Amino acid sequence: MTTAVENPPVAAGGASGRQAPERRRLLIALAFLAPALVLLGVLVVYPVIYSIYRSLFDAAGSNFLGLGNYITMFTDPATFIAIRNNVIWVLVVPVSVTALGLIFAVLMDRINWGIAFKLIVFMPMAISMVAAGVIFRTTFQENPNLGVVNAALVSVHDFFGGSSAYPNARPREDAGLEETGGAIQTAGPVQAGSVADFPLIGINAENIPDSAAPAVTADAPAADAISGTVWLDFVRGGGGTPGEIGDDKVGLPNVTVTALDASGDVVATAQTADDGTYTLTGLPSGDTTVNLPATNFSAAYAGVSWLGPTLVTAVVILSYIWIWAGFAMVMIASGLSAMDRSLQEAARMDGANEWQVFRRITAPLLSPVLIVVFVTLIVNVLKIFDLVYVIPPPSSLPDATVIAVQMWTVSFGGGNDQGLGSALAVLLLILVLPFMIINVRRFRMDRER
Repeated sequence: MTTAVENPPVAAGGASGRQAPERRRLLIALAFLAPALVLLGVLVVYPVIYSIYRSLFDAAGSNFLGLGNYITMFTDPATFIAIRNNVIWVLVVPVSVTALGLIFAVLMDRINWGIAFKLIVFMPMAISMVAAGVIFRTTFQENPNLGVVNAALVSVHDFFGGSSAYPNARPREDAGLEETGGAIQTAGPVQAGSVADFPLIGINAENIPDSAAPAVTADAPAADAISGTVWLDFVRGGGGTPGEIGDDKVGLPNVTVTALDASGDVVATAQTADDGTYTLTGLPSGDTTVNLPATNFSAAYAGVSWLGPTLVTAVVILSYIWIWAGFAMVMIASGLSAMDRSLQEAARMDGANEWQVFRRITAPLLSPVLIVVFVTLIVNVLKIFDLVYVIPPPSSLPDATVIAVQMWTVSFGGGNDQGLGSALAVLLLILVLPFMIINVRRFRMDRER
């Protein structure tokens, strides 16, 4: 005879009683997360979905084009220039910034004034990208009177190579002179014992040295010499007789004068005095051409066209490296401070030199931080906008453009085609998304450790 076994009584509200606190915690968590989720949806999810939707329509947003904007995007030469420049940024900037940050972090860890140096290197991060762009655009101006870099280059060039005395000078018409390859010379042969004058115009007053004196007529030359005067044939305020000395016209000192024989060889050389007079002596018999070499009149060296189409991308990249090297240094220095130094000391005790310690111990231990910095920089340079938009002048912007700038230009900078701009935005999202996923996974792996 079997005896029925009764089930034990269930406490009132047992299962539901256990679930109630869990539901309460879930509701509290959702209440705290709700504002962030709403902002995330409004500021991120909705714009992404709407951009994808908008990229399928024309500029007015009324006609459905399907993939038409994407076809237009990849057949537009400006898009290929933008993609090319983005590739250059990705290949150059993350490696350069990470390498500089690693060098600074390791070196500053071994000197007493490392904190001050780190502060100086990190200081550009406190400047907005727009302000940094204005600084670099001014610094690399082509005009040496405005750009510091070209002013320094011009000073060095003029110190070692010298500068032309009177750039862009030209002879007075109907003065019996001609220009040949930048030089100014007598139009016909001159016999020894004659006078050859050079009235010149087109010279800025700032190029005339303080030692210049009023022009005078040269003394009559000897039988084997040629003399003359080189002067500025212009009177400030007007007046004077063209081609004639007088009326307070100024002589041009330090002008090189040469005498050429029939074959074009230099047979005599002279330098003009403060009043512009010169004398070529020891001339052979026969016809002679008096010549003012082109070195007297060549255009002054003005530096390098840093913001031209060729170098503007390099200048923009340099400005980004200047700003972000401090970020990489601080990130790597934090990883360096958390590293187990006993491994380095053990390697040194085993006879390893500093390069071996760095290559075999320090760099491998810093690899997680280096990867995070490297990937973060890739994401940043793919969506770079501020510096590329601010630094290049309008004439060079098409050659320096990147995808983000091209997207803005097409949508709001005159193109007024939000459909094509949205397609460019989707392209930029596709390029950035893989690196963002890598970074998120990296952070998750570090947290799990």
